[in-house]
Amino acid sequence: MRQWGLVTGAAVTALVATGAITYAVAGDEGASDAAPTADSADAGFARDMAVHHQQAVEMSYVVRDRTDDEEVRRLAYDIAQTQANQRGMLLGWLDMWELPKVSSDPPMTWMGMGDAAAGKDGALMPGMATNTEMKRLGELDGKRAEVFYLQLMTDHHKGGVHMAQACVRACEVGVEKRLARGMVEGQESEIELMAGMLEERGAAAR
Repeated sequence: MRQWGLVTGAAVTALVATGAITYAVAGDEGASDAAPTADSADAGFARDMAVHHQQAVEMSYVVRDRTDDEEVRRLAYDIAQTQANQRGMLLGWLDMWELPKVSSDPPMTWMGMGDAAAGKDGALMPGMATNTEMKRLGELDGKRAEVFYLQLMTDHHKGGVHMAQACVRACEVGVEKRLARGMVEGQESEIELMAGMLEERGAAAR
């Protein structure tokens, strides 16, 4: 996990150095080329989605050690790779904007949810697994681990889609709005894929 973080960080540094990460995207209505403020939707989304993504990466690596099923392992790898890279971009933007990566405000305050967003038992935002669920995932094996992972990740993606849709509406930095749109499309596609995988295993989303 630590090695993965170093690779991601290096990739973001390279993108920043070459100017590949920019603010505005041509054709994005309302896109801005100015750095956002710490209490903006752009900064809030970057901070919160980085946290949300980190748990998805952790869950994916856990299930890869709990099953030999190649379909689930491949999906878990793809999710871990995609979300770790996106997380690196989000944290990289916060660095460029010279904004803090943590906030004293509750998660999702930027989208009008605040204290209502947090769940119980360590679930910081909607869709996130609880501490108890993460512990259970690490104790299951085989088909039971596959089903529980697919159920947890379906919930996780639904929460992520909701947050990304809020950024599409409220964020002002063009490249971040584009990333959020891509998250919505990608995660909705994976939700559909996971529904089929659950059905094949005689299960369904929670």
